[in-house]
Order: sequence, then structure tokens, then C-alpha cells
Amino acid sequence: MIHNVYFWLKKDLSTEQLATFETELSALLTIDYLEHGFIGKPAPTEERPVTDHSFSYSLTLHFKNMTDHEFYQKDCPKHLRFVERCKPFFDRVIVYDSSPIH
Repeated sequence: MIHNVYFWLKKDLSTEQLATFETELSALLTIDYLEHGFIGKPAPTEERPVTDHSFSYSLTLHFKNMTDHEFYQKDCPKHLRFVERCKPFFDRVIVYDSSPIH
């Protein structure tokens, strides 16, 4: 199960607020039951009609199963802390969750 999150941050965040966001986002990668995690910013790829470079940050988390994902969403202290501390920094968030087809 792959959990992809795209964040559009408010334009007027202070340096301190950006540092808090990055620190809290990075803490999510230390969750011990993750298969893999990745944080990124828009890549400097060619502008094309199918490419969206408008987001500020992305987060990709690979979970072993749906149970781990559900725990992350509802009961994971690091995730709950991230949402509580960083939600004021978001203008927009989009989540794309994927399950394997095989």
C-alpha cells in the first residue's frame, strides 16, 4: 500500500515555520513499521501538459498492508503530531493512496 501526499504550503511562512514543517515531515520517515519513505520537492523536469510542478513538498510512504496504514492514520503518534503542528502551514493537501493490482 502506497500513501502519496502532496502539500501546497502557504506563501508567507517564516523560515522557522518551514523548518518546523521539514522537521516534522522528516520524523514521519522514522516510523518503524514503514517499508520505505520519501520526501521530495518538485523535480526540475520538463514542463509538459501532464506534469504538475505546483506543489511545495511530497511525501511517499510504503506500508506493508492496509492495517499498518489505518494505524498510521488514526493512532500513530508521529502522524498525529505532524497534523497538529503543521496543518496551519497548508493551503492545500491531496492524498493518492494506491494498492497493488497483483
